[in-house]
Amino acid sequence: MSGDSQVIKKRAPTLYAIIGIKLLKGLLFVTLAIVAYTLSDNDLPAEFRHLLHLLRLNPERTFFADLAAQIGRITEANVLWAAAGTLVYSLFSLVEGVGLMFRVSWACWLAIGESAFFIPIEVYELVHRVSRESFPWIVFGILVINVVIVWYLLENRQRLFRHHHHDSHP
Repeated sequence: MSGDSQVIKKRAPTLYAIIGIKLLKGLLFVTLAIVAYTLSDNDLPAEFRHLLHLLRLNPERTFFADLAAQIGRITEANVLWAAAGTLVYSLFSLVEGVGLMFRVSWACWLAIGESAFFIPIEVYELVHRVSRESFPWIVFGILVINVVIVWYLLENRQRLFRHHHHDSHP
C-alpha cells in the first residue's frame, strides 16, 4: 500500500499545466459571457464604430462596413443565447480543472472527451481554411495542445486517477 500512495503523491507537472489551461480557459469564457451579456442591450453597430475609432481604423473601408452591417443584424436575443452558451462552456472547463485538481477520475474522462471533440474540427479548419486564415498557427497550436491533453490523460490515467475504495477501511 505504501508503494501505491507514493505513486499518487508524485508530482505531475504536465497535469498541473493541463489544470492551468482548463482553469484559464474557463475564466476566459466566463469573462466573454459577462461581456456579451453586458453588451446585449447596447447599440452594437455604434459600439463597433467606437472600437474602430479607438483602434484608429477607417470605418469606411469595405471590410469594416460589411462587418458593421453584419453586426447590425445581431439581435439582443442572439447575444443573450451566445452569452448563455459561452457560460455553459466555461463551466465545463472550470469543472474539468477543479476535478483534475482533486484527481477525480470522471474529470479525467470529461477532459479527454472535451479535448478529443475539438480535434477533428481543428483539423478541418487547418485543411479547409488555412489559405484564408491569417493565423493558422493559432489553430495548429490549439490542435497540438488538445492532442497532448488527450494523449497524456489516456496514457497516465491509471497512475494519476486511482480509485479509492472505502470498503477497505474499517
